[in-house]
Amino acid sequence: MATEAEITATLGGIFAEVFGREIPLHPGLGAKDVPGWDSFKQIEIIMATEETYAIRFSTRELDSLQSVGDLIRVVAGKTG
Repeated sequence: MATEAEITATLGGIFAEVFGREIPLHPGLGAKDVPGWDSFKQIEIIMATEETYAIRFSTRELDSLQSVGDLIRVVAGKTG
C-alpha cells in the first residue's frame, strides 16, 4: 500500500508531465490555484493517474475531486 507521501510524489510527476512544469502539490491545491488547469488538463491528470495505478475512477469519485487532497484519498483507497 502506498503512503500519502508516495502518492503525492507520484502525482507530482504526473502533474509535471501534464503541465510541462513542476507544480508544488499540497492537499488544498485545486484547479483555481493553477493557471492553465482546465477541464482538458483535468482529464489528462485523471487518465494518467488511472494508468499509473491501474485503477478506474467512478463518476461519483470524479465528481468528488475538488483538490489534490481528494485525489490522494481516492487513490489511497483504491490502492490500499
